[in-house]
Parts: sequence; structure tokens; C-alpha cells
Amino acid sequence: MFKLLAKLNKWLLPNYTKQQLDLAKATKWQKAVIAWKYYVITRAVD
Repeated sequence: MFKLLAKLNKWLLPNYTKQQLDLAKATKWQKAVIAWKYYVITRAVD
């Protein structure tokens, strides 16, 4: 299930690494997206 979510995240959610987002200047929404993507990716790897 998490592998499917990881693929959907990659397709639907923005990639802040390519945009070179500074975490110190990120909004709460951007931090929430980053945290969600991290959570899903770590579960998909297991």
C-alpha cells in the first residue's frame, strides 16, 4: 500500500528538492508535505 502511495506522491505533490527550497524559509504547508512524503517513503522501503 505504501509503495502505491509513494508513486502517487511523486506524481501529485511538488518536489521541493528540485526547487531548492530552504527549509528555514518553508511555510507550514510545505513542511507538512515534506513530512508526509518522508513518512510514506520510509514505510514503502520497509
